[in-house]
Amino acid sequence: MTTATATHNIADYLRPGRRAHLIGIGGVSMRPLGLVLRSMGMEISGSDMNASVSTSELIEHGIPVFIGHSAENIRGADCVIRTAAVHNDNPEIAAARAEGIPIFERAQAWGYIMQSYRHAICVSGTHGKTTTTSMLTHIFLEAGRDPTVMIGGYLPLLKAGHRVGKGDTIILESCEYCNSFLNFFPTTAVVLDVDADHLDFFKDLEDVERSFRRFAELVPKDGLVIANGDDANTRKTLEGLVYTSFGFEKTNDVYGENFSRDWSELDVVCRGRPYCHLKLGVIGRHNAMNAVAAAAVSCAYGIPGDTVARALAGFRGAGRRLEYKGTYHGADVYDDYAHHPNELHATLAAVASMGYKRVICAFQPHTYSRTKALFGDFVRELRTVDIAVLTDIYAAREQNTIGISSGDLAAEIPGSVYCPSLPEVTEYLAREARPGDILLTVGAGDIYKAGDALFGK
Repeated sequence: MTTATATHNIADYLRPGRRAHLIGIGGVSMRPLGLVLRSMGMEISGSDMNASVSTSELIEHGIPVFIGHSAENIRGADCVIRTAAVHNDNPEIAAARAEGIPIFERAQAWGYIMQSYRHAICVSGTHGKTTTTSMLTHIFLEAGRDPTVMIGGYLPLLKAGHRVGKGDTIILESCEYCNSFLNFFPTTAVVLDVDADHLDFFKDLEDVERSFRRFAELVPKDGLVIANGDDANTRKTLEGLVYTSFGFEKTNDVYGENFSRDWSELDVVCRGRPYCHLKLGVIGRHNAMNAVAAAAVSCAYGIPGDTVARALAGFRGAGRRLEYKGTYHGADVYDDYAHHPNELHATLAAVASMGYKRVICAFQPHTYSRTKALFGDFVRELRTVDIAVLTDIYAAREQNTIGISSGDLAAEIPGSVYCPSLPEVTEYLAREARPGDILLTVGAGDIYKAGDALFGK
């Protein structure tokens, strides 16, 4: 993937009066990037393959968005910024290269922006990034730090996935895909966990570990690395580095204890001293771990424990993180972003503590490569629900050169149902729903539409 050459300094282009064209502007971190750059006084345009809520929001903010990619879309741009999923065969990239217009990566732009802040808290990890970044946003706002924020999702508190603050801190969700976070300049690097994922880019788990190691090594000597001491892969990745550890084991620098049955209530101990008692607005072991991670960062920044407790009591989750959508024919409908077997496990474990008679899980696998690489793990998790409903794989950035389908998963899951299209999923859920059920729509694609359609949305 070719980017702008060293002769093109991104600082010369990301300034008031310049025009940037963002390819893939509807993406979870491209949308806020466009809005932040516009707030800096730049002219912004963008393109995306599909119209969405995200592109509608951008248009409402005065940013023109082209649906579909065409060489003509970049006309008048001083530079082009692309998401990692946009490759050199994209017609807009080809046109920019032909005309000598500099092409920058999305992560390069965020990296440039964060350098103007004294504190850059970069939250990484295979799982939990959005939730932990959202928790930290609640905490730092409660503490009066007025942070700038970039979240790879929607946070009800912000009514968006980003905010531009006037404080000296920026908090960013930091993704490992295509080594994007290696373009960042963290003063605090948070590593929530390290797992085998994005295997269309990374060769294997060891390759993922190398990437996270390099990310942690970006932190300056006077900075902080805060990492999951309970996770064996994280410990291996950071071996030999100095870091503050968090987790549930009492050997960690910061740890949680005295958990309630649904994991929503716990005490946090920071360096041997009681720090805070948390009553979270979310449930599940994974969310308790995310809260301990957020508390570890907050403790390191000198934020009082009672401030953390107040902030997280009001946290009800980020968008699409076990998000309650309504009740249909007596069944509660929830939506979740889980798209990795470990995330699916965490979501289903949380649901198990909620006491429903039946769990009906409509799952949309995300990318062919992930489905193939983790096939057995997906089957294992989906066998634990009462009824698994499989819909076609969400291709995202891929073509199906593997020859795999959701029907292959369904064939390995007793009692499962294969509904190739989202309308078929909606029809099945509507027909099957009864009081005492939980209807889950799960996946990182557009599976949420199947649940929304139950309510006429």
